[in-house]
Amino acid sequence: QVQLVESGGGLVQPGGSLRLSCAASGSIFTNYLMSWYRQAPGKQRELVASITGSGHTNYADSVNGRFTISRDSAKPTLYLQMNSLRPEDTDVYFCNYATDYTGDYYMHDYWGQGTQVTVSS
Repeated sequence: QVQLVESGGGLVQPGGSLRLSCAASGSIFTNYLMSWYRQAPGKQRELVASITGSGHTNYADSVNGRFTISRDSAKPTLYLQMNSLRPEDTDVYFCNYATDYTGDYYMHDYWGQGTQVTVSS
């Protein structure tokens, strides 16, 4: 089993920066996908960024060039460096760990508790 604990959310002014962290514990395997999602009240949860166990990254168009996802495989910890923040980035951000890839999808997902990011003057 995997447990995810998030930190780093808060209030920031437009144009500012935040770094979110997601500390993972439990059994972490080589073939996995770790991701950041975000969700506003009444809206669908959307993928922000993801990184594979081999280091390949993917970003949503809305954050590409502003956000950077990374991981420390030794701890292990997932990070999201958020720069040039905009009011539309205001959401609850969730850490996700996916494993047991079938070739089409990951069989198991583990979620963090979510952390609030608010971008406002």
